[in-house]
Amino acid sequence: MIRRLVLDVLKPHKPSVVEVSEALSHLHGVEGVNIIINEIDQQVENAKIIVAGISIDYEEIRSKLQEFGATIHSIDEVAAGKRIVEEVTTPQDQSARM
Repeated sequence: MIRRLVLDVLKPHKPSVVEVSEALSHLHGVEGVNIIINEIDQQVENAKIIVAGISIDYEEIRSKLQEFGATIHSIDEVAAGKRIVEEVTTPQDQSARM
């Protein structure tokens, strides 16, 4: 079962992020939605959409976004299982930044 999805999405200006977030939040298994706008163009907005819940249906999320004219560019994170495992920094991560 999917508990969190982080999606890179390209969406038209309308509907607004408020309308999109409300629609996604009403889908089965979804408990919360965050939408962060990264970039605004004349025609579209680039958004990071974070969906959290107890049993998220990716296809249902994708279908709802398509209804709004949005396109998923990438799936940037997926958390699945009985609980969400948070990312931790390891010594290897720190040495890669140097």
